[in-house]
Amino acid sequence: MMVQYLAIKADHPRDMVFYRMGDFYELFYDDAKKAAEILDITLTARGKSAGEPIPMAGVPYHAAENYLARLVKAGVSVAIAEQIGDPATSKGPVDRKVVRVVTPGTVSDEALLDERVDNLLLAINHSADDYGLAYLDLSTGRFRVLEVSGEEALTGELQRLNPAETLYSDTIGHTIVSERTGARAQPEWEFDSESARRALNTQFQTHDLQGFGCDDLDLAIGAAGCLLQYVKDTQRAGLPHLRSMSHESRAESVILDAATRRNLEIDINMAGGDSNTLFSVLDKGVTAMGSRLLRRWLHRPLTDIGVLEARQDAISALCANYHYETVRENLKPIGDMERILARVALRSARPRDLTRLLSSLAALPQLRSELGHCAAPLLASLSAQADTYPKLVDLLDRAVIDNPPVVIRDGGVIADGYDAELDELREISTGAGNYLLEIEQREREATGISTLKVGYNRVHGYYIEIGRSQSERAPDEYIRRQTLKNAERFITPELKEFEDKALSSKSRALAREKALYDELIDKLNEDLAALQDTAAAVSEIDVLACLAERAENLSLCRPTFVQEQVFEVNQGRHLVVEQVLDEPFIANDTLLDNSRRMLLITGPNMGGKSTYMRQNAVIALLAHIGSFVPATSARLAPMDRIFTRIGSSDDLASGRSTFMVEMTETANILHNATPRSLVLMDEVGRGTSTFDGLSLAWAAAVELAQRVQAFTLFATHYFELTSLPESCSTMANVHLDATEHQDHVVFLHHIQEGPANRSFGLQVAKLAGIPGPVLKAAGEKLLELEQGTPETPAVASHPAAASSAQVDLFASPAPHPVIDRLEALDVDDLTPRQALDLLYQIKKKL
Repeated sequence: MMVQYLAIKADHPRDMVFYRMGDFYELFYDDAKKAAEILDITLTARGKSAGEPIPMAGVPYHAAENYLARLVKAGVSVAIAEQIGDPATSKGPVDRKVVRVVTPGTVSDEALLDERVDNLLLAINHSADDYGLAYLDLSTGRFRVLEVSGEEALTGELQRLNPAETLYSDTIGHTIVSERTGARAQPEWEFDSESARRALNTQFQTHDLQGFGCDDLDLAIGAAGCLLQYVKDTQRAGLPHLRSMSHESRAESVILDAATRRNLEIDINMAGGDSNTLFSVLDKGVTAMGSRLLRRWLHRPLTDIGVLEARQDAISALCANYHYETVRENLKPIGDMERILARVALRSARPRDLTRLLSSLAALPQLRSELGHCAAPLLASLSAQADTYPKLVDLLDRAVIDNPPVVIRDGGVIADGYDAELDELREISTGAGNYLLEIEQREREATGISTLKVGYNRVHGYYIEIGRSQSERAPDEYIRRQTLKNAERFITPELKEFEDKALSSKSRALAREKALYDELIDKLNEDLAALQDTAAAVSEIDVLACLAERAENLSLCRPTFVQEQVFEVNQGRHLVVEQVLDEPFIANDTLLDNSRRMLLITGPNMGGKSTYMRQNAVIALLAHIGSFVPATSARLAPMDRIFTRIGSSDDLASGRSTFMVEMTETANILHNATPRSLVLMDEVGRGTSTFDGLSLAWAAAVELAQRVQAFTLFATHYFELTSLPESCSTMANVHLDATEHQDHVVFLHHIQEGPANRSFGLQVAKLAGIPGPVLKAAGEKLLELEQGTPETPAVASHPAAASSAQVDLFASPAPHPVIDRLEALDVDDLTPRQALDLLYQIKKKL
């Protein structure tokens, strides 16, 4: 047996092998040790190899899915080796072979997937600093390719796609790829573009790839070929639901880098969880596939104004007379058609998948009828795409029972009356009970033995049982089958004949039912392409209805796209923050245009600067997915990128300090922002010495305003920067106000024109719980710094006056003590010796 196991393991060195033995999947050697650690199962030993016990662990066959889910989540791939031989005829171990390989990126089983998250397999090819990416959601058949340049762009795409498994060329040296969970290095030859073209054309039954808009993307095509072959190797089945692939151009979307996605907390918050995110607030999708599509929209906002306005028209139509309510009600019976159809294509669909598909198809006519009341071209188009299938509905309704068992292997799935042959076989099998009662009654009367009974067990089949005390009265035609402690069991020729017929009919009925089930799957595959188009239309209808519901219940407005360079928001709010506040959110206006391209935002810590900045980025993002936005009105020009430089964090794994991360993100913005970008800069320069940081912030602000000319929200505690609008007409000062009441700071969270005049740092420290003696000492030191003393000179407010002193930059400028001394000095009264002494004193003070 171990020879057989080792041969299988040799073919799957990187996979954990589930080796079927009876009712268990067994694991051996390192696989057993690893599984015991991940799954918290018992590690035992069995037999010996080279004198050492063989480590062994196992999981029950019937509960394998639960264990597979945990392994897949941990990024482990599992090769499942099943028994394919007949134990009755096998000499030695029963033949086994790997029937499928379950990997994090290729699972399609419902139990192994998060229903509201895409499960992507990504392949990355490269040449120098250019990257070809191909990604596939096997559970839906969505296949995309794209090409990017530079590590920053690659990182952004990895953050957007968040693949469950990544295949990469073993010549890529980036740890951002190789250290991801589920990353697998593949030989470079598997990314050969010519081989990939042939494989893709064969899969899609095309002559070339021009029709998909990606014929010239050699790097991406190489990645797609590697990905396709990997999926074929793991699934060991055809892939009819992979009908095409499409090219994703970065020019078609508003580009968000990795830092921006993280800072805006699109679907993952700063703590790494999924609560209090933009997606969590917006996602009221009725169907799982609608929720997944909404997540994709949020991560890939579009630049095509025609598409965005069509979505806005659809949302407006759904809001009119609350049409979205009835549309959403009609979506409730619809299951996850995308993933069900993928399992149909992979021939792994379970009986309950078919009943969910039936309820989904049966709901389509009413959904289309309701959409007919909404006057929007996009909804009309989606309604037409979501075709109805009366023949399939009738077929599934007749073929499958209402509440089938989980799997087909035990039967009881196909409905009575669907197939005459199956009904006949079932009648023989189910009629056995009555027939056995007849035999029992007849034999009791014939023998006069009142305790005689007829029974059945799986080991010995049918039998007549007589108590030991009366067994001598058994007729001569009774043949002894089994002796028990208190009874004897017999068989008769009549009972034996019935047994053969009944058992045969049961196995034949199961075989017939399996054949009929396979025919159903074949029938569904005939309409697979149209069904997939319907599923795609339904998921988009769900997203639009969800956004309409959110627009109505969260008081969102329809934004207007204009050609002039402007970003004007009236009474804007932060959609996520306002959901967690007990008190009303303070709304604020924002105006950026050609004469006002940068707002320098000052104000106290906790005053709301960061929230104000992010809310504007969220409004821009929502507008570019076609959603309504949290404001009373909004006008904006189409954008090409959104950048954020917010907060402080280090990257110790890459050896980058907090300040290095800050400067890297700032450099990315300065290199890539354009006049059509929205830039958020928060506290640039705070990670280094005061004057270094001030100088960098000063220079970065000037560069953004004068050369880059992006729409910029620039928050800072460097009060010195508020003088910049005097020399740069496209800058303007605004501040978030606060006031003191009975020695407590009260934040007003309201944007006002002009710079702030205080930082309220000590008051915020008091709110944070800093001990009283520390606050008192800090207050004394602050007064000392603001007034300027011989021990701690005050500092000038302009970077040109920078020295090595590190003091608070909100301090008011004060005369230097040395200057005071010199101004009060009567030089004519000094002797040469006094003058020399004075010079030493001044030198010491300086």
